[in-house]
Amino acid sequence: MTNSSERPAQEAEISDRNPDRVRPVADRASGIPAEDQILQLQASLAEMRERWVRSEAENANVRSRAKRDVEEARRFAIEKFALDVVEAADNLQRGLDKLPPPSEQEPSSIAGIRAGLVETERGFVALLERHGIKRVDPTGTPFDPNFHQAISEQAGKGQLPGTILQTLLPSWMLNGRLLRAAMVIIAKAPVEERGSPH
Repeated sequence: MTNSSERPAQEAEISDRNPDRVRPVADRASGIPAEDQILQLQASLAEMRERWVRSEAENANVRSRAKRDVEEARRFAIEKFALDVVEAADNLQRGLDKLPPPSEQEPSSIAGIRAGLVETERGFVALLERHGIKRVDPTGTPFDPNFHQAISEQAGKGQLPGTILQTLLPSWMLNGRLLRAAMVIIAKAPVEERGSPH
């Protein structure tokens, strides 16, 4: 006669030798059939797998967002400095604009100063462009409130209403993003004559 402690081992042996003859038995402690236990375990496994997949997707999103934020911060960290620099570039341009026009009677020293300032301004603007800071003169283009600030309107000479007639200060862009809006004068719509014959 076999005692109860040997029975599970014997059942396992029978199961190994003749898998087709031995059916899964119920868990004696819970009374749940083995097939139901397997289904429950498979459902739990599927749920855990789904949670893991969602968790991995969320982690990938967090990493991607963090990388984008760091890149954005690095790219635009110089924005405040860039605003000060473009103010200096505008002042240099204003100085050039205030110089009297070249003439044959002017001393060579004035011509040399003018040429030096022109070259300095050109080199300065090229330096800014190498670092993603670009000057844009919108004269002749349609007014866009996202990039331009209208100071006044004037009657145009054949231009469509809303066309920029004159740029008082140019737009400046930092890596494709607006750094400072242009200050402009735009063409106004012509006043229609009242009481015109039909």
